[in-house]
Amino acid sequence: MIERDVIIVGGGPAGASAAWALKRGGMDCLVLDREDFPREKLCAGWITPEVLADLEFQPADYPHRFLTFEQLNVSIKGLRVTLRSPQHSVRRFEFDAWLLERSGADRERHNVRHIVEEQAGYLIDGKYRCRYLVGAGGTRCPVYREIFRSAHPRPSALQAVTLEREFPCDWHDGNCHLWFFDHGLPGYGWYVPKADGYLNVGVGGMAEKIKKRGDDIRGHWQHLVDRLLAQGLIAQAPEPPGGYSYFLRARSDIGRRGNAFLAGDSAGLATRDMCEGIGPAVRTGLRAARAISRGDPYGMSDVASFTSGNTLVKKGLEAMIAGRRF
Repeated sequence: MIERDVIIVGGGPAGASAAWALKRGGMDCLVLDREDFPREKLCAGWITPEVLADLEFQPADYPHRFLTFEQLNVSIKGLRVTLRSPQHSVRRFEFDAWLLERSGADRERHNVRHIVEEQAGYLIDGKYRCRYLVGAGGTRCPVYREIFRSAHPRPSALQAVTLEREFPCDWHDGNCHLWFFDHGLPGYGWYVPKADGYLNVGVGGMAEKIKKRGDDIRGHWQHLVDRLLAQGLIAQAPEPPGGYSYFLRARSDIGRRGNAFLAGDSAGLATRDMCEGIGPAVRTGLRAARAISRGDPYGMSDVASFTSGNTLVKKGLEAMIAGRRF
């Protein structure tokens, strides 16, 4: 039997941030993940200045590919808005492995299947025992499934589905582009450049709305590719995309039950305008660690529901989520 003060399920940004803060607080923790790091991860890889501040590092401290773009070019049903604020992009397989290594925490490859609540903590798959448990395993996190789901089912209206591809590209436009509600998509498409000649493009939308109207997100992927080609943002069509789903920020706060905590996508915290997941993941991972090591209160009410301060962008996606016309 392997026993630790804290076990963290999931080694992505939420889990690695929790491990980093726990180690600094003198706690004995172990990270379990079903994959070895570095591992491929579908994600636009957009990180905000707030992420750097929360994790206490500067671009010069980061040893891998890192790009800063000074503005976001946003189109909302043909209306163009420029948001001038420095933002950053990383390649997730590098960023996640770096965060986990930086944490200094022990880690093991293990696919968590079953969790039993005990009087003194939690028993995982009959092999691991801990007093505190952090669920940071993303949308399909076993901690959410085993401990939280029955009492706190996720709202189906907040599930987003995406298709994306990251690939080598000799891009010439170093700013991020977003297209909201393009071609009737209840969501948006994106163009996110990366350092050293890489590019991430994709589409994401509200799964329930797409299904109800008999639509197919693959058609919106093809529309995005056609747009990128027509605008000269890419020279040739990328390979077929990969897909995944996640949940946008709900109004309820379901982050803690006893000594078990949820962080990041396991709690469904992607922002309701830009669908940003890394920032909320980092912030809640750190907060879970401080609740464990220092006894701080744990809650999500003040974790941002929006990435942008732009009223038009916020209003647009809120209308789409609520089912109102924009």
